[in-house]
Amino acid sequence: MSEDSSTSTHFGYKTVDADKKADMVAGVFHSVATRYDIMNDVLSFGIHRLWKRFTIECAGARPGMKVLDLAGGTGDLTAKFSHIVGETGEVVLADINDSMLKVGRSKLRDKGIVSNVNYVQANAESLPFPDNTFDIITIAFGLRNVTNKDAALASMQRVLKPGGKLLVLEFSKPKHAIMTKAYDLYSFKMLPMIGKMIADDADSYEYLAESIRMHPDQETLKGMMEQAGLEQVDYINMTDGIVALHRGYKF
Repeated sequence: MSEDSSTSTHFGYKTVDADKKADMVAGVFHSVATRYDIMNDVLSFGIHRLWKRFTIECAGARPGMKVLDLAGGTGDLTAKFSHIVGETGEVVLADINDSMLKVGRSKLRDKGIVSNVNYVQANAESLPFPDNTFDIITIAFGLRNVTNKDAALASMQRVLKPGGKLLVLEFSKPKHAIMTKAYDLYSFKMLPMIGKMIADDADSYEYLAESIRMHPDQETLKGMMEQAGLEQVDYINMTDGIVALHRGYKF
C-alpha cells in the first residue's frame, strides 16, 4: 500500500496539511531532545537497548563500511557502528531535527567518538547523498514521523550501494489481543502521565502513542519496502510485535 500524495496527512490522530507536519514533528523533538535518552529508558523499561542491540547484530557491519544512521537522534546506534567500522569506515548520523543532532553530537564527543562520525541535518524524503553511497542504512523509531514514507523509502533505496542493507526498527502491531489491550492502556494512560512528570510535556508523549497507532503494520510496511525497490524483505517481531525490525536489500 503506497501513501497518498494529497495535501493532507496525519499528525497522530489529527489530520493536518502535509506541508506542516514536518514542522509539527520538529516541535515535538525540540521539546523532548534534552530528556530523550532518559525518557527512552523510563518508558521502555530499558528494553529499547535490547531492540537496538539486536538491530546492530542484524546489520552485519564490518570494518571499512559506510553506514547511515538515519533519524539517528542522540546517536545510540551511531556509537556502536563507529566502533565496528573503525578508522577505515564512516558513520553518518543524520536527523531532520537540529536539536536532536546537537544532543547526539555532544553525547558522542563526550564518549570520545570523533574521528569517523559525520553529522548531517537531512530530510529522509530527499537524502542529500549520491546514489550508491552506503553499505548499511538504519532508521530506528523515525519512519513513523516522516510525512511521505514512500518517498523516504525510495530515497533510502537510492543511496544504498548494490548489495547494501536497509534496517527499519519501528513500533508496530502486537500479535495477541491481551498484549494489545495492555499496550493501549499503557500508551494512552501512562505515557502522557510519565511525560508530564519527567519532561513536563504530556502532549509530546500523547503524540508518540498516536503516531505509533497510525504507523503501517508489519505486512503493510513490508509491501512498501518492496514497492520502493528493496528485495528479500522480511521482518522480525520483538516483544510480541510491539516493535518489529524490517530488513531489505538492494541488488
